[in-house]
Amino acid sequence: MAEQAAKLEIFYGISSPWAYFGAPRAVEIARANGAEIVLRPIRIIEANGGIPLRKRPDARQRYHAVELDRWRRHLNMPLNLTPKFYPCATIERAAQAVIAAQKAGLDAISLSFAIQRGLWAEELDIANLDTLRAIATETIGPQGAALVRDPQPDDIVAEWHGNLAEAERLGIFGTPTYVVDGELFWGQDRLEFAGRALAASKQKHTTSAVRTFR
Repeated sequence: MAEQAAKLEIFYGISSPWAYFGAPRAVEIARANGAEIVLRPIRIIEANGGIPLRKRPDARQRYHAVELDRWRRHLNMPLNLTPKFYPCATIERAAQAVIAAQKAGLDAISLSFAIQRGLWAEELDIANLDTLRAIATETIGPQGAALVRDPQPDDIVAEWHGNLAEAERLGIFGTPTYVVDGELFWGQDRLEFAGRALAASKQKHTTSAVRTFR
């Protein structure tokens, strides 16, 4: 019997700078543990206490910028503290394009990161369909660009809403949140712990597969 791969589910806002920071390391950690990555784009989880940045008190907004500056220097990742197109006019087009690419078996991970990088480092408007199609073409080719649509087919929209419902059910309140075997790890600064959980999950699945084979 084939060994079942561990799984890293990533619940994230496509416009979250923290999800952008965490994306490359999440991929590295997942691959190091032979884990499958499942992208689950969502919007603000207001039902569990999520608050959009611009609705937070000024003190929290100022500190948010301080932390972004610290992390961009720490990770050596480009990031504009005041990007031209943030907050986004809408995140649904970009998020649903990633969902569509993942369902089609295309490189949704590269597409997602290119969209994030476009917003935070390249001053791109990720709410614009032509911009999204250009990003998709560059990262996964014309077949990816064809998946950038508004409105999307019903199954893509249903998954978009289903991701939020599942996030609410799990008790997720902020993004990115990484999920391993039902355990939550909130924030890109918790990726080390998520990696440990993936290693344990990999061991569990390996042991189970050996017992089944015997």
